[in-house]
Amino acid sequence: MVASESNASVVLGVLALQGAFIEHIHILSTIPEVKEVIAVRTEEQLNSVDALIIPGGESTSMALIAERCNMLEPLRKFVRAKPTWGTCAGMIMLANEATGAKKGGQQLLGGLDICVNRNQFGSQKESFDTMLHLPDALGDEPFHAVFIRAPVITSVKSDTVKVIGRLEKKIGQTDPETIVAVRQDKLLATAFHPELTRDNRLHSYFVRMALEYKQ
Repeated sequence: MVASESNASVVLGVLALQGAFIEHIHILSTIPEVKEVIAVRTEEQLNSVDALIIPGGESTSMALIAERCNMLEPLRKFVRAKPTWGTCAGMIMLANEATGAKKGGQQLLGGLDICVNRNQFGSQKESFDTMLHLPDALGDEPFHAVFIRAPVITSVKSDTVKVIGRLEKKIGQTDPETIVAVRQDKLLATAFHPELTRDNRLHSYFVRMALEYKQ
């Protein structure tokens, strides 16, 4: 999909094996700096993009499909070389460690020095939205964050991981100050679904990351 006509020089990919990839494609197509958005299903498509979004969905299913499509190892190499943003299930995939996995565990891509707890808030009916301040990424204006069967970050394993977002109130059994967004160098992870709002500021932030690392 070709985005807006501009002098942009970045090509964004959205992993399209499973989950909410269409919504990311639509919102990326509104950003002038994006030259093209590619729904990534093959290694060839992955190799053609400057940066990648791993969307929300079901992380175990996503990993199984990636394995069947011979995409696990190419994805592992990609996330260690180029900007990658994981949202919800995508955050789980990027984590080096995950708790709460289904019996037998699941494959992770790794690369992000965090531990996450899958499905922290319970079932689909415990989904919620809340306002978050992400000053290091978005300035003072809060962001409307949508959480759907969301994970949280339970520990940060390296001082190179920068916390950029925390819950601002107690939700269910989850305390305020719980970490829900981090950045480590060229990797970005959010526990919520920015693509389900009309606010494209986080996507624009990631596009700027992609442009920075392409230079």
